[in-house]
Amino acid sequence: MSKLSQLRVKEALNAGTISKEKIASAADGILTITQDSQDVIEWRNTSVLHKAEVCSSYLEDDDGCKPSDLICKLTWKLENFSGTCKRELRSRCFELGNCKWYILVYPQGCDVSNHLSLFLCVADYDKLKPGWSHFAQFTIAVVNKDPKKSKYSDTLHRFCKKEHDWGWKKFMELPKILEEYTVGDTLVIKAQIQIVLDRINRPFRCLDPHYRRELIRVYLVNFECICQRFFEAKTSQLSWAKDENNAFWSFWEGLPDGKQRSLLTVKSDLVFKSLVQQFFSEKDVTSTLVMDALFSGVKQIESHSRDWLEGKQQGSPPLVLLDSDRNSFSLCSDFFLLVNKVGKENAFQFSTHSSSSLDVFSSSPLDVPEDEGEGEDEGSDEGENKGEGDENDGEGKGGEEKEVEEGGERKGDVSLVTAAATTTITALIIIKILLFLTV
Repeated sequence: MSKLSQLRVKEALNAGTISKEKIASAADGILTITQDSQDVIEWRNTSVLHKAEVCSSYLEDDDGCKPSDLICKLTWKLENFSGTCKRELRSRCFELGNCKWYILVYPQGCDVSNHLSLFLCVADYDKLKPGWSHFAQFTIAVVNKDPKKSKYSDTLHRFCKKEHDWGWKKFMELPKILEEYTVGDTLVIKAQIQIVLDRINRPFRCLDPHYRRELIRVYLVNFECICQRFFEAKTSQLSWAKDENNAFWSFWEGLPDGKQRSLLTVKSDLVFKSLVQQFFSEKDVTSTLVMDALFSGVKQIESHSRDWLEGKQQGSPPLVLLDSDRNSFSLCSDFFLLVNKVGKENAFQFSTHSSSSLDVFSSSPLDVPEDEGEGEDEGSDEGENKGEGDENDGEGKGGEEKEVEEGGERKGDVSLVTAAATTTITALIIIKILLFLTV
């Protein structure tokens, strides 16, 4: 990961709300909806990951909305920026997810001096019904004279009646904006906002494919670390099974076949809920990437399982069999082999350069984002929380360079997504079995 990417990841911790004063309704500047280019549309329609989406008995969206239906890209131009006397500048409202939003800028800073403060806000929040909420992930950028050096920041937040705005008090120092980021005294702000339909009881899709591709280039290392930490923790939990090898396996082999098969089967609802609890955090921008991977991986597992159960796939059953009729996951390999495989140190490496360590799994190739070693993405802030709620006066660091290239994708010989989901589910089931047997 480049130094600028590290800054963007490090700074994705400092976002929050503004005060609850009523905002003036007059709109400033020129706000336009940015349409996808033809190249983006063609990429989305031909993406291997997009085409690999298969029907699922568990994970289909109840309301039929897809992430690509719940994303908005905006460009906001503020002319005569240095000469404005207004304390705050507000964009016109735009609609997304059956709700109206706007972008709010404080040219001289909100509760800070000499900084640009920038927020995403819900319009007419006082008219919202009790209990209303929208969970959103968004990226806001101030465009540099050299577009490759534009300042990008990412965050996610659950908007509600109480916390109806979210952003950065110290998005960037004002002198630097006037020196490097205005052209003809016009400041250009770009935003990409994604509504996420989250669930607590099963994996869910989060991001539009193209937005996900942009984020994975910045947060790939964080994504890998989350997965690696999970497997290291499970490896530690499985170590006793290897230490007590003879006694435990003598006990296991003494169980009737029917009892073994019963213990190797777990209700899918329990596994799905465990996946969400383990990997999704409303405060971590990386968790949406992990959840997208698990969502796609579980759908592929179900597809492979369905083909095998219907006789369309010959040979041995999949490592993890998802039976929708019985609402269950089953481990279909030798239990001793699985415990040693999942518990083997460094058995599962999430590298974008090689999938050989995952060739134990059979799966279809999906998109694997290309590691942009030379891509320079700059610091990302994750807004600070001020007002009646918690107060987090984290400093938003600005002025770093960012470069986002529209590079292509690389297709892995083996699906890292499906392999990661399979391994995760396998580990969860094994831990459940071992805990049950030792109680």
